[in-house]
Amino acid sequence: MAEQQPDNANGAAAPAQPAGAQFSVEKIYVKDVSFESPKAPQVFNEQAQPQLNMNLNQRVQKVGETGYEVVLGITLTCTLGEGEGNTVYVAEVQQAGVFGLSGFESNVLDAMLGTHCPNVLYPYARQLLGELIQAGGFPPFLLQPINFEALYAEGLRQRNAKQQPGAGNGDTETVGNA
Repeated sequence: MAEQQPDNANGAAAPAQPAGAQFSVEKIYVKDVSFESPKAPQVFNEQAQPQLNMNLNQRVQKVGETGYEVVLGITLTCTLGEGEGNTVYVAEVQQAGVFGLSGFESNVLDAMLGTHCPNVLYPYARQLLGELIQAGGFPPFLLQPINFEALYAEGLRQRNAKQQPGAGNGDTETVGNA
């Protein structure tokens, strides 16, 4: 009987793993949550079209011999019009997980940490952000899916461009902005 590859969190097939490579989800947890609505309750009477800005970042830290903590940070800022004083709400989630990865070549390990792990964490962060916004008295907001593979490829392209002669080190914590 053939062994099937498990699906990842967004329904796509998991990346092919080299023989002997191991991937496991050890723990998923919320590292930090914040919700602010500085203009409440007056903002509930305003009728202007809100503008949403999303900032997305990722941090990876090695914990133990084969463990990695991956933190996916998402900040949603909703404003009415221009200027700092027009902030309707700011919702921020730092969704984290500890993943066990062993037996991967360094470039595959980097890709797993930059694509597969955020794909596992994103649905948790997305649900929590939606609940925070609704609990703040605002209409439900559903974040659209994010293509972490495309963000990783762009980040890799930028790192490679920075590593050309005369450029500085390309290490960064930010996956990208959406």
